[in-house]
Amino acid sequence: MDLGTATLLVGGVIGLFLALFGVKMLVTGRAPASTLRNFLRVRDAALYHLLFGAALLLMVVGQRIPNGPAGAAVSGFAIVLVGVALVKYRPRRGRPTEDS
Repeated sequence: MDLGTATLLVGGVIGLFLALFGVKMLVTGRAPASTLRNFLRVRDAALYHLLFGAALLLMVVGQRIPNGPAGAAVSGFAIVLVGVALVKYRPRRGRPTEDS
């Protein structure tokens, strides 16, 4: 396994972990205190992690697709997901509240 493949594998594992962490927070409605300190609501924290994890997974998939427009489209969609996460669900210091 070369360095590029190993890096993609590690990135995919991290993306999968982030996405599953986000899904877990969405399903349970709870988040660790260390995570809640940076977000206003549990839902914001969950969607932020879910979108970043999905984007990282999509970037890995986009890199594995042979040259062509499909890989660029998948990578472009991943960038859009990151943009949504950064604009709509970005971390904000504040008093944590329950998701309503």
